[in-house]
Amino acid sequence: MSSTSSKSVVWNPQIVKQKGETKHAALTSCIITDIEAGILRPMDRMPTHRDLAHELGLSIQTVSLAYKEAERLGYLSGEIGRGTFVKSRVTERAGRMMLDHSPNEVLDLSIIRCVYLDEHENASREILLELSESDNSSFMRPCRPIAGLERHREAARAWLQPIGITAGIERILVTNGAAHGIFLALSCVIRSGDVVLCENLTDHGIIGLANILGFSLKGLPTDEEGILPDALEAACSAGGVRAIVLVPTLNNPTSHVATALRRQEIATIAERYGVFVIEDEVYRPIIEDDLPAISQMLPNLGFFITSFTKTVMTGLRVGYLVVPPAYSMRAASILRVSSWSGTYLSGEIATRWVGNGTAQRLLGIQRDEARQRQMIACKILGDHIASSHPLSLCAWLKVPAHWTEDGLVRVLANQNVAVTPSEPFIAGPGHGGGIRICLGGRMSHPGLTKALTTIRHAFEQLPPVFDVGAIG
Repeated sequence: MSSTSSKSVVWNPQIVKQKGETKHAALTSCIITDIEAGILRPMDRMPTHRDLAHELGLSIQTVSLAYKEAERLGYLSGEIGRGTFVKSRVTERAGRMMLDHSPNEVLDLSIIRCVYLDEHENASREILLELSESDNSSFMRPCRPIAGLERHREAARAWLQPIGITAGIERILVTNGAAHGIFLALSCVIRSGDVVLCENLTDHGIIGLANILGFSLKGLPTDEEGILPDALEAACSAGGVRAIVLVPTLNNPTSHVATALRRQEIATIAERYGVFVIEDEVYRPIIEDDLPAISQMLPNLGFFITSFTKTVMTGLRVGYLVVPPAYSMRAASILRVSSWSGTYLSGEIATRWVGNGTAQRLLGIQRDEARQRQMIACKILGDHIASSHPLSLCAWLKVPAHWTEDGLVRVLANQNVAVTPSEPFIAGPGHGGGIRICLGGRMSHPGLTKALTTIRHAFEQLPPVFDVGAIG
């Protein structure tokens, strides 16, 4: 049906909502799938927000968010007074992240990433030039060892020692980022149906892994230091708990940091019940405080993961997984099955940067820039910030009583500011809700100021009495 018609296309999608997936994300996937399958054709006029919401038994806000996301990804186009239409794509099956409009139109505070300045660009160019002029056979030709080249793991030892990890290279695996390392650690000890504990608000990657590996994820209540020891004790004493996945340092999304005492309490409880601890410390290198690693207190039960992606450079997807002595062979065998090995080229860049001090220099820039951006956020948003940290890449915002999370996300999206509501992070009750904003990336201070000021103004406004954005 063309855009000249006064009627909308008849469309009855079959929505299958995956565990942990939001309703609007599931609807967005349906829109994209049916466009790519040719069920919805270029220039088709979509049903109005209200009609589709009624047909599917969803809220108008859910449909509005899905349409907005599909529009952001370049699949739909909203025209004031006429409706929403399927767009002609650059290719029939373009990647979902390939936009048909400039991404510069959106001030994206929805994704956690390292700050990216000219220094990062220059460092990238220098290492690529260096590699182009050197003999690369030592890391481009081998396909073993699976756990990583020996000198890459020696560099890992050097990087890990300042953050309290002492381990022989036989216990270190080079992975493709921290998420890959967490997957390997869980795969070593978890079987379908096992119970795994985590923070009640946690990185959405853990929630996704629960779906993939088939374990039961249970979020525990937290305070400003993370999981409450009493709640952990109660959960473990109830039985059936196999492992705990923790982000002790700068948890995503709340930015909490566990003190040395809290880490010791967690280790003591885990050891008492024989529960594995998988310590996601992707942000740990940025913290200069002397904080002990929980896994060091649990030599037979502790897995430690960190990477360069959140502290040195987002695109440097190199992680280091440290396993208990008995799990070296098992972890390497799972690594072989999942990806054969970490990527040697990325591992070589990390190794050279650790060796020549570039990684440490970029880490220092990250610290300085994070402090400045957090100061800007504090100055503009003030009491709207529920929790953060001077070195965090994000801030957790309280939703004013007169707003809903979805309402704020939608209003901000209409003003070209992207943020993330609480739903993707929810693993347990008692979280209180909120909105996460991310402060990294290649965003200037004026650009960040503009985005944060837009957020503050939205928070201080009363919501509309009628959702005009929902009118098709």
